[in-house]
Amino acid sequence: MSSPLFTNTQPVPSTKSNLCSTYRAFNRYLLEHGLKADGHLNPDAADESRSAGSFETFFTESSNGKYVPRSIFVDLDPSPVDEVRTGTYRQLFHPETLISGNEDAANNYARGHYTIGKEMVDSVSDRIRRVADNCSSLQGFLVFHSFGGGTGSGFGALLLERLSTEYGKKSKLEFAIYPSPRVSTAVVEPYNAVLSTHSTIENADCTFLVDNEAVYDICRRNLDIPRPGYEHLNRLIAQVVSSITSSLRFDGALNVDLAEFQTNLVPFPRIHYPLISFAPVVSSNRSSHESFKVQDLTFQCFEPHNQMVVCDPRKGKYMAVALLYRGDVVPRDCTQAVAAVKAKASFNLVEWCPTGFKLGINYQKPMCVPNSELAPVDRSVSMLSNTTSIAEAWGRLDHKFDLMYAKRAFVHWYVGEGMEEGEFSEAREDLAALEKDYEEVASDSPEIEDEDPEY
Repeated sequence: MSSPLFTNTQPVPSTKSNLCSTYRAFNRYLLEHGLKADGHLNPDAADESRSAGSFETFFTESSNGKYVPRSIFVDLDPSPVDEVRTGTYRQLFHPETLISGNEDAANNYARGHYTIGKEMVDSVSDRIRRVADNCSSLQGFLVFHSFGGGTGSGFGALLLERLSTEYGKKSKLEFAIYPSPRVSTAVVEPYNAVLSTHSTIENADCTFLVDNEAVYDICRRNLDIPRPGYEHLNRLIAQVVSSITSSLRFDGALNVDLAEFQTNLVPFPRIHYPLISFAPVVSSNRSSHESFKVQDLTFQCFEPHNQMVVCDPRKGKYMAVALLYRGDVVPRDCTQAVAAVKAKASFNLVEWCPTGFKLGINYQKPMCVPNSELAPVDRSVSMLSNTTSIAEAWGRLDHKFDLMYAKRAFVHWYVGEGMEEGEFSEAREDLAALEKDYEEVASDSPEIEDEDPEY
């Protein structure tokens, strides 16, 4: 099955906290497809990036030969979108797909979901419909947003509800910035994150969590950057997004489409929060000392400090793992690497899922962004792993929520925006149920229901 069969896929709604990661992702797509910053073909680019159908996954060709991204940038605050309008790629994006309001959500889920966000959602939905109608074989949506911010949590949840209603059969994959354990950019992050998770849990098919603190530590430790900025973090996230979609755009031995992620990573509808890892993350100074064998890269992905959410998978059990290889890789090396991982004592797989691995192999090697700290390599691997240890992160979040909500601190700001206080309790109960779901999944002995006497 070749990637051109699955072209013309996802418009990418984005909100403030993840607007830059979407922006950086398109920077990488331009390089991979041999396009210039204005969307025209780069005559100096290698011909292999221009495989048949590869452009149509993320770009629409205009009448003058320009490739326009199938993306939508949304923010209630005008300034972040204005940066895109006036930035390096100002001539790349269609002006109608850069949508901004007049005032931000003030870190308030209720403002993004009930008041200001509600005024904008119809126009955003209409733009999404136009982009989607322009696709010949729409597969789904990639939604980039934050759980902690007001726009990302409130408007992001509202937009997912709308997508679920209008495109119920299409895949909806989220890339969500999850609140960090020790570093917080807003006092009310726990409220926003719990409310947003409660709203989106039924509407998203698969949510890939990314924790700024974990990605920051990876950049500082592996790339020797004393103080990584959001630009460094977003480059790393863009590598993963590129790997996930590479088989839709380029040829490979084992191609993976969006629907396969759900089928192989989500054992139960609510258990859809995989962790992300990427290897190799290595600086140019260290690259000459590293081994880039397939098995070594695979082992790196299973190291706790290489995963993009702060939690320890060794304390939990894996339910499913997707390994997406790129570059100079053959299937035999991948299956040997998987066998070596299964043989390790530190790797725990739930007993009810004996296979546990989904493989993807794409021949297009990872691109190196100019002036990037990442060393150019011939092969890489992105890992998406659904593990019960993510419950550790939910537990931290719930604890912070409980500390504030016990005093009803800051609740009046949410109620003042048209939200009922009962929604806090309802959302918290839903998160507690989610924690319990992970606990039950991790238990070895399945719960046996009473048998029907007729059988």
